[in-house]
Amino acid sequence: MPALLAPALFVLMWSTGWVVAKLATPHAGPLTFLTVRYAAALMLLAPVALLSGARWPRGSAQWGGALVNGMMLHALYLGGVWWAIAHGVPAGVSALIAALQPLLTVVVAGPLLGERLSGRRWLGVGLGFLGVAAVVAPKLAAADGLEPALLPLGVNVLAMAAVAAATLHQKRSLGGQDLRTLAALQYAGAIVLTAPAAWLAEDLRVDWSPSAIFALAWSVLVLSIGAILLMLAMIKRGDVSRVATLIFLVPPVAALEAFLLFGETLSAVQLLGMALAAVGVVLANVAGAPASAEGCIAAAARDDEDAAETLRRPA
Repeated sequence: MPALLAPALFVLMWSTGWVVAKLATPHAGPLTFLTVRYAAALMLLAPVALLSGARWPRGSAQWGGALVNGMMLHALYLGGVWWAIAHGVPAGVSALIAALQPLLTVVVAGPLLGERLSGRRWLGVGLGFLGVAAVVAPKLAAADGLEPALLPLGVNVLAMAAVAAATLHQKRSLGGQDLRTLAALQYAGAIVLTAPAAWLAEDLRVDWSPSAIFALAWSVLVLSIGAILLMLAMIKRGDVSRVATLIFLVPPVAALEAFLLFGETLSAVQLLGMALAAVGVVLANVAGAPASAEGCIAAAARDDEDAAETLRRPA
């Protein structure tokens, strides 16, 4: 596959995660749907890990760390994003909030990991958050009262914080793990948290219409498996830096897809804010250690190339 085509295809595939969340909303509660998705992905990945002789974690600390990381990375992050979209956050806006995760990671990584933040990175952080404020402000202004709009937006922000925490946790504690078994255990951890939440908060109904089946198949095969394998191929070929740059195109691509499929629109001010946020994220991450979840997982794969067979990043 040509060098430029593979990263672009990955971004196109990854951006559909937010569109699929909106597509699945009428057919099942978000937590119910995600529980089914995690179970399906686990049933596909676990046999691969077992049959390929992948190395499993040693000791309760490594097993527990993998399960907790899955709770943060899948249950809290994806669960929060899907719940927010189901409660009115536009797919493009949700994708932009999620894209701020590298900025939050940059800020937190300083005191936790001893990384020095340059003036350029601080400028990027400021521009990124200013951009997302420009995108979110019109939604708040148009809402019938602030509370109905603030709650789903707040959940989306907390989901972004969860994936930032998962990124730092994986960077500090899970480096060197076999990524085939790590991915399977992450999905198992996600089920442990998401399934009870779905049972308590939702009616566990899935109507299994053609749209619901398509959304599930796309989520598992294209996002949880296909995009991951494509990322692995690019890492083996040395395209990690190109992916780390192109990943910031996900929010505008998701916004375009949402416009074409659902008629979601963004004003000129919101489009300008999206561009400003993208510039901020690039400034904050163009050099130095990877701050995005994709970058940290890629770094772990490079540390353990013999074990790297599969990779994972919550849409």
